[in-house]
Amino acid sequence: MDYTKLAEIFSFAPVSAVEVGKHLYWTIGSYKLHGQVFIVSWLVIAILITIAFIGTRKLDKIPGKWQNFMEFILEFLQDIAKNQIGEHEYRSWVPYIATIFLFILGSNWAGALIPWKLIHLPEGELAAPTNDINTTVALSLLTSMAYFYAGLSKNGLGYFMRYIEPTPVLLPINILEDFTKPLSLSFRLFGNILADELVVSVFTLLVPILIPLPVMILGLFASSIQALIFSTLSAAYIGEAMEGHGDH
Repeated sequence: MDYTKLAEIFSFAPVSAVEVGKHLYWTIGSYKLHGQVFIVSWLVIAILITIAFIGTRKLDKIPGKWQNFMEFILEFLQDIAKNQIGEHEYRSWVPYIATIFLFILGSNWAGALIPWKLIHLPEGELAAPTNDINTTVALSLLTSMAYFYAGLSKNGLGYFMRYIEPTPVLLPINILEDFTKPLSLSFRLFGNILADELVVSVFTLLVPILIPLPVMILGLFASSIQALIFSTLSAAYIGEAMEGHGDH
């Protein structure tokens, strides 16, 4: 094997080309669509919409089990937004934070709970959308656009004063921070979910009966924590952007 050539390939490969294993691609014109990400993402969205519809189609003053469950989820997500963004500004951001949390949680759990390997495709295999770097980068870029929008809508052009505070010497570092935020969000989520799926796959191949079960349970817990971290940091970045720089 020519290791020099291999090193050159990896050194010039774009981030979007990072992948592990075989993947299903659909070609539409000159574009390649990640088929397995598209399928599982829409499956997760359909499940979330179905649960939301069932839980809210008949609201009573004395809530039943489903309504209680939905109210608990809503209050939990409202608390995330309120604690990070602030009591006066958080309400308009609850839909975004809730959507990010529920989609990531649903995607992570879909990868951990559903035996995708039993479904045979022409090429590649189905897996959690969040074990694809393109998905996690897209989610982190959404958060970046959200906190820029939040800062500019609240403070106007005064938002950019944050780049030269407390001293203009920190301008390069403050600009660099806007690049490191989406990078850390995307690679943290991608790395953890991919690692979890690889560990479960290895244990399943070695000891296919009982040993993988506790690892899968641990994976569910880790998947939930990753969804919580991503949504909490997203809310924190939005709250930070909305601080009153324009009042200085």
